[in-house]
Amino acid sequence: MTPDTLHKFLAAIVASPSPYTALDQQYVENRIYALIGDGATQQATGEDPIDLVNALVATAIDHHKINDTPSEREILEAQLMDLMTPLPSALNRGFWDRYQISPSAATDWFYQLSRANNYIKTRNIARNVVFDAQTAAGKLEITINLSKPEKDPKAIAAARNQPKTGYPLDQLCMTNEGYLGRLGYPARSNHRIVRLTLGGETWGFQYSPYAYFTEHAIFLSQEHRPMKIDQHAFTNLLEIVRQFPTYFVGSNADLPIVGGSMLSHDHYQGGKHTFPMMQAPLDREFDLDVPGVTAGVVQWPMTDLRLRGAKPENLVNAAVKIMAHWVDYSDESVDVRAYTDGTRHHTITPIAYRDGKDFVLDLVLRDNQTSDQYPDGIFHPHQDVQHIKKENIGLIEVMGRAILPARLKAEMAEVTKYLVDQPNQMAEMHRDWADQLKQTHQITPDNVTTILHQAIGDVFARVLADAGVFKRDAQGQAALDRFLSRLV
Repeated sequence: MTPDTLHKFLAAIVASPSPYTALDQQYVENRIYALIGDGATQQATGEDPIDLVNALVATAIDHHKINDTPSEREILEAQLMDLMTPLPSALNRGFWDRYQISPSAATDWFYQLSRANNYIKTRNIARNVVFDAQTAAGKLEITINLSKPEKDPKAIAAARNQPKTGYPLDQLCMTNEGYLGRLGYPARSNHRIVRLTLGGETWGFQYSPYAYFTEHAIFLSQEHRPMKIDQHAFTNLLEIVRQFPTYFVGSNADLPIVGGSMLSHDHYQGGKHTFPMMQAPLDREFDLDVPGVTAGVVQWPMTDLRLRGAKPENLVNAAVKIMAHWVDYSDESVDVRAYTDGTRHHTITPIAYRDGKDFVLDLVLRDNQTSDQYPDGIFHPHQDVQHIKKENIGLIEVMGRAILPARLKAEMAEVTKYLVDQPNQMAEMHRDWADQLKQTHQITPDNVTTILHQAIGDVFARVLADAGVFKRDAQGQAALDRFLSRLV
């Protein structure tokens, strides 16, 4: 007789790095019955653990253990996957034991485990639209993010009636490890965090559930505190790439408009990916007068100052010097103002990585001013490109990988129909752009996708140029040289 879904899943649990062995099988079986109800289980559509768990979740719905809603399905799925996952203490021991072999041995093991227990939502991520585009800024990476599930209107309505709770404080707190989840808050039963020490403090290392690139990692402070770009942050970033030399790590800026979506919790993002900006050459070098450090301006739409040296402490000194000057620097001729009405506008998006024996620290200058002409931000995507991208330009996009909203998949399908003169429901906000494409290209059903992808890439290049503080024209580069001359 072919084993049923539950017994296949039991076998997967015993074979996994979970704390359970064959001797624990009856105990685990009863734990599963407690979650899904007694009786026959639905047949799985495949042999992977996620296929088995999907069938067990469907069984729980049949047995009226849960309602068939996205939130309740996610919570039960994470509870079942938790049975395949080592306890936090065992996971940390396994990680650091493997680290003694090599940092890559440790991260490879943790990454594969986070995929196998479906904490990293590999099937959701596979839905993303991903393509490259060769632009005036060089090759850029374009993604339309479809991985995060749509919010369930019924769950949103039900969440309003739930008692308000401040636990966990946010989705980056370590208190999320093993958290059941609730309406409007993600399930984290199968979530694990590796502990490490940075600057004498405890930090966590985990992977992103909806990864935007290979081995998309998050490093988070155990203390719940706001993000801040300062000497401490530069030191931490370089220490992370010292401990994990195959990873890059960077921080979103610490101000609204130019920062990330979660400024209330100190954290960084990293992973095993080489972004377009990291491959961009130097336009010119400049004198920083810091021993052991070479400095140059990167040929990139945003203003990126690249520091390189063999000793992290020298790079930290150079970064602090640049930050101190930038925070208070103004140049009215190019709309650069450090303060208006006492409000600070300048900060940095820093990115650290290794190049052979050298440490590299890219410092992207940011300014979050607004004006009557640019109410969303002077150095933010301007109104004429917001039909494609209106959201903040954060760390990942600074480096040349666009994270575009899910709405674009359906909207671009209608633009495609419009471009080849088929009946369509194209949004009016895309009309001027689409008409321009019609005027400048001979569009056919065979080439329309290629043309549209290229056009989206060109828009993203413009987005990056909008976000650049010192523009790549003669006036902007002369202004940048004036700033750099102040650093000596």
